[in-house]
Amino acid sequence: MNRSDIPRVIEILKEHYERWEAPVVTLVAQHTHDPFKVLICALLSTRTRDETTAKVCEKFFKKVKSPEDILKLPLKELEELIYPVGFYRNKAKQLKKLAEILIRDFGGEVPKTREELLRLPGVGRKVANLVLADGYSIPAICVDTHVHRITNRWCLVKTRTPEETEKKLMEVLPEEYWIVINRLLVAFGQRICTPQRPRCGECPIENFCGKCL
Repeated sequence: MNRSDIPRVIEILKEHYERWEAPVVTLVAQHTHDPFKVLICALLSTRTRDETTAKVCEKFFKKVKSPEDILKLPLKELEELIYPVGFYRNKAKQLKKLAEILIRDFGGEVPKTREELLRLPGVGRKVANLVLADGYSIPAICVDTHVHRITNRWCLVKTRTPEETEKKLMEVLPEEYWIVINRLLVAFGQRICTPQRPRCGECPIENFCGKCL
């Protein structure tokens, strides 16, 4: 895929996007515009299926509206509230620390710079960029396994790690697409461009693919 193909590819993916299931964090962002909820969902979604994350987040936010609410919950109750997400016991402890730091250092608000977000427990570049993009609408490229895999399949980048992919995409991808690229490629990667046996016959952008599977 050439850089000149990017606008058309993005346009085609947007046309098909509504037929695919949007990532749960994106749905939360679109419905609430709440950086706190985006951050929590992003942390809970790690190593957890989207369907499970969606159910847990729905239950969680009926009881938790702020970092203060997390601190009020006994650890055992917090564990039960986020079960069955992956590593729920560790994540419950992580959420407790997260709430303490948000209250102590940021007045209970989710910070809106990457540097500050990376100070939070459990937050790496992927989650930080997701919060910036979907929580604050600040241009940032969230590179997860789907974005990393697909952009390499396209031959748009040739990288070995998500971190390398993020840096390279910042060079080749126009900034206007930084926010949208993750939600499009996660949905596309879950339904069409899957890790094993991608459904190339159903792919709406097959003609643009790098053919380097």
